[in-house]
Amino acid sequence: MASRLSRYLPFLSWGRDLDRKMLSADLMAGLTGAILVLPQGVAYAFIAGLPPEVGLYTAIVAATVAALFGSSWHMVSGPTAALSIVLASVVGGLGSLTPAEYLGAAITVTLLVGVIQLAMGLLRLGSLVSFISHTVVIGFTTGAAILIATSQMQHLLGVAVDGQGFLVELAGLIRALPETNLYALAVGLISLVTSVVARRLNRRSPHLLLGLAAGSLACWLMDGASHGVALVGALPGTLPPLTLPELSPDSLRTLTSGAFAIALLGLIEAVSIARAIALRSRQVIDGNQEFIGQGLSNIVGGFFSCYASSGSFTRSGANYDAGARTPLASVFAAALLVLILLFAPGITAYLPLPAMAGGILLIAWNLIDARHIVQLVRASRHEAMVLAATVAATLLVALEFAIYIGVLLSLVLYLKRTSRPTVMEVAPRQDHPRRHIRNVHRYELTQCPQLKMLRIDGSLFFGATDHVQRRLRVFSAAPGTRVLLIGKGINFIDTAGVELLLQEAERLRDQGGDLMISSLKGTVLDELRRRGDLARLGEERFFESSAEALDAIVPTLDPEVCRTCTLRVFDECAQMPAPDEDILAREG
Repeated sequence: MASRLSRYLPFLSWGRDLDRKMLSADLMAGLTGAILVLPQGVAYAFIAGLPPEVGLYTAIVAATVAALFGSSWHMVSGPTAALSIVLASVVGGLGSLTPAEYLGAAITVTLLVGVIQLAMGLLRLGSLVSFISHTVVIGFTTGAAILIATSQMQHLLGVAVDGQGFLVELAGLIRALPETNLYALAVGLISLVTSVVARRLNRRSPHLLLGLAAGSLACWLMDGASHGVALVGALPGTLPPLTLPELSPDSLRTLTSGAFAIALLGLIEAVSIARAIALRSRQVIDGNQEFIGQGLSNIVGGFFSCYASSGSFTRSGANYDAGARTPLASVFAAALLVLILLFAPGITAYLPLPAMAGGILLIAWNLIDARHIVQLVRASRHEAMVLAATVAATLLVALEFAIYIGVLLSLVLYLKRTSRPTVMEVAPRQDHPRRHIRNVHRYELTQCPQLKMLRIDGSLFFGATDHVQRRLRVFSAAPGTRVLLIGKGINFIDTAGVELLLQEAERLRDQGGDLMISSLKGTVLDELRRRGDLARLGEERFFESSAEALDAIVPTLDPEVCRTCTLRVFDECAQMPAPDEDILAREG
């Protein structure tokens, strides 16, 4: 019972091991996390089109719940750039909304996201995120970074741009260039350059906070407010208020699709980050528990004025580097944010929007994984096409549909690979005493003119039968050919695969040949036997190993062909007289 409780309530497990040293380490890591998330929370809320305090509420409530109920010791949850831009796309697609209506829709989406994520966790669907290819995630993140950068250019330039969508905003920015507010641009560039320099000098420094401070100081010195530089304004000095998401049938119908896309993206982010940090901390991550933790954090957040959250790679990495020992570091960071909200709400009163835009541009730049993009483009033309298609979809269609397109591309790519298992010609190595069976073309091996040995690496299922059948017929077109399939690389054979084997066995018999199978895994044989397929195919066709198969097959080959054959491919051929000996014996 205790172990079951610890499984669903992870804090019961690590909470028992807390000591003064661990608490001290977590407190210091929490201080670092609070300094880091303060500008990020405000910036990400800005990307999502929400008031700045909502980003901090999310960094308090959602981060605390995810830390207590997730499986990772070091991952920090809260507002993220990718989820912020997707939320803005989903809620912005509802049309013209008042600020209150926009916030209400965002909170409703957050609750729906949490319900979807929790349901997936309880149904033990944690492995599903593995079907989203790394290429698609990189492509989507790259496209999101471009969208984030485009959306912030109007604030950096101090101009107004009407309309939504990448191309519309880009065209509006180009038209508005002559109206650029040089004061706003100077403030934004000072903030951006300061952040970049601070990060270069010390990667652990609160570079975003330093950049925002430099931009705010520059704005004050040049009296930017009187020259049209917009300010963020002070935060309300209150704790996250209790809210009731609107769950009317109309809201559910219009928001569920977008919520599912956000839920999926959030889970991909969280599990990927948790696993990446676990490689450094040597922790074992439970994907299903991460689903539950993320789901609960968004459900609770939906009732406390938060918006959709997930794991943050930047804050998680900083949390680990700062020496955090348990998830309590995230709780301490949230508590410090509460103190800031209560006792220093005016901290953003003189924060210029262009300075925010400069920091967000740096965030967008860091989202682009240039090294992996170059590797993908060089490694595979197909991967490059998937990457380009995902980036294009992210830029040109609604972001939730771009996520669905990415999922579809991942599945298509997976099915394409699994539907084309390798069918290769193999033969014994004549230059090796144990005559290991190897690839004919790689080792330039001689093949028997009567027996074709083929190895299949991949499963025989409905999606692969056409490809395998075409390959089999290419290799066994000659009349009288016998085929030995070596199946050690076959993981399962479904009904369509069995029908393929039956068809090919009949075709080869009609041509005077035959089909035999060796080296199948025990689990595959057991499944065939259970379904009655082994009896349909004929148990005499199946051999435990290729050596056993050759012992049975070689003596049955056409002796007339063997008498004149000089290849001697198999060990069993040594028992037959050499061609010259046979001729002398007949003449004598």
